[in-house]
Order: sequence, then C-alpha cells, then structure tokens
Amino acid sequence: MAASIYNSVTELIGQTPLLRLSRFSERHGVRAELLGKLELFNPNHSVKDRIALAMIEQAERDGLIKPGDIIAETTSGNTGIGVASIAAAKGYRFRVYINDFVSIERSKIIQAYGAEVVPFSTVPGFADYYEASDGDFVAATRWLVAQVAEAEPDVHFLQQLQNPANPRVHELTTGPEIWRDTQGKLDIFVASVGTGGTLSGIGRYLKAQDPAIQVVAGEPGIGAQPSPQHPEPLEITGVHAFSGQPPERIPPNLDPQVYDDAIAVETWQAYQAARQFALAEGILVGDSSGAVLFAAQQLAARPENQGKRIVLLLADGGANYLSTRLFSHDHPAESLKEATAVQTSQLLL
Repeated sequence: MAASIYNSVTELIGQTPLLRLSRFSERHGVRAELLGKLELFNPNHSVKDRIALAMIEQAERDGLIKPGDIIAETTSGNTGIGVASIAAAKGYRFRVYINDFVSIERSKIIQAYGAEVVPFSTVPGFADYYEASDGDFVAATRWLVAQVAEAEPDVHFLQQLQNPANPRVHELTTGPEIWRDTQGKLDIFVASVGTGGTLSGIGRYLKAQDPAIQVVAGEPGIGAQPSPQHPEPLEITGVHAFSGQPPERIPPNLDPQVYDDAIAVETWQAYQAARQFALAEGILVGDSSGAVLFAAQQLAARPENQGKRIVLLLADGGANYLSTRLFSHDHPAESLKEATAVQTSQLLL
C-alpha cells in the first residue's frame, strides 16, 4: 500500500491526473476524444515543478551545489516558482531573472519563498543585447548567464534551455505516466513549446513506445509575436515560435525531430479557449494551456482525426493569472487582438 504521509514537497511532484474533457468537447463540437494531463496538481501548480526538482538534484549529484549556495535561473515564471519552492525546502538561496511582463502573482509567489526577483529590464545591457539580437531570447539568455558568471562566479545557473535534466525528467516521469494511464492507447500528443523540454521529453518517450503517435507543438501565431509594428504584443506566457528558425535560435532542449506538426495560436485564441474550458470543466488553466486546447480543437476538426484520442499537456493552473486579462469575461477575447502587454515588473520596484 502506498504511503500517505510524505516528508518533503519534493515527494509531491508528479503523478498528475488525466481528465477526459467531455463537457468541453460536447460544448464545442469536438469530434475526437480529448484527455487533459492536469499539471496544476503539482504542489506549485505547474509542470515546471518536475524540471525544477530534476535540475537541482542533478546539480547536487554532480557536486555543483550545496545548501547555502546561490542558484539562479531565467524564467517567465513557472520554473522560477518551482525552483524557489524546492530551493527553500533544500536550503539554497535563489535568484530569478524574470520576464518583465509576467503576471504579478508569479513574482509575488517567488518572493514569498524568499527568493530574489530581478526583472530583465533592470539588468544593465540586457535590453540593448536583446534588441541587437533581433529578439533572440536564447542568445539573450546565454549573454545574461555569461555576464553574471563573470561578475559572480559562485552563482550556479540551472539553464533550463540546455540542461539535459529538463527533457530527461519528462522521459522518465511524465511520458510514462501518460502511457500508463492511457494503457498505451493514444493517437496524438499536444503540448506548447517554451524551453522545448516538455514536448521533446514526452514526445521522445511516447514515440519510443509507438512510432505512429503524432506529436504536435502549439506555438504563437504572428500576432502573438513581437514585430516592428507591434513590439510589445500581448504574448502567450512562456511560449515561443521556433518553426522556420535557424538552429542557433532554437533551444538545445527542443528536438525538432520529435514533433510532426506545429499549430499557430494567437493570444486571443488561447485566452478564449482557457475561458471556455473554465466554464465547461470548472477548472482554471493558464494561457499556454489555452493555446494547447485551441490547437487540439484544430486537430480534432481535421477529418482524418475524428474519433481519435488526443492527449493534451495542460501545463499550469489559472490562479496565477487572475490579475491579467485572461479571465476577464466582460471583455471578449477577440477584443485583445491588438492588445499590448503590461509591464508588471514596475510594480515590484
């Protein structure tokens, strides 16, 4: 019989439920079976708890960190929350370099765990480098890590974009959980792309079990990406577009050979799907999960996919977005097509 008393927050990570999205599918005419992997059931309500623990424990095994050391990471929020929680439980100090436009809840939660929050805009030279690199966040992240390492060599960056512990933990846990809970019966797997670790790790595991399984990436549409005409659009949190990008702009943890297709999703479409999901299933999920829900609807609408089983990775819960426009039902999602992002980092200074 499994133990019912646990000794650490680290023991509560993983084994998240798979939910049949019957009401959502019925309301919106979905003619495939949708199963949602609810990562909000992790202790910090996101899939990033998995990689936070995996990266820290790998650094411990490698002798790179010990209690009392400073660990650091760059993040759009969820990885920062997961690392802050585990760092507190294990006795590490933590510093997070964070996107200036994430919801204020995320930064406040990280601070609640005793971590230091450093918005990108406060790092000297970061904005100039990011602009000069034509918005290449992979290169900008490498630049930031190098700058901090030179000034503070004792700070250890986890580097989720290239840390192999990121995709590996999904090959060892998330993928096997999906395979077990579906009894190996699934046709399509869908996840959004941030670091690439979730999609690559789960996709690699599932394809090793059954090469016929399709792996599909949800990525931002044109309107959800910065452009000269709209440099600060309302973006889908932590989700990036890598289709058609040169290799140097793709995170090392994203394996383009793993996924078969990519579906572009605009921010307003992700918001609309997340709102529909809340009203149909009574569960709040974040905007990246909204993007996956929208992508799954598009896949299910294809004649060849009718009746198939589609598993969706719903990466986080929606409670950390209540200060944003995600669940503002009095403002139609379509009205956000030309919306500009809000620089929440100013509220922390």
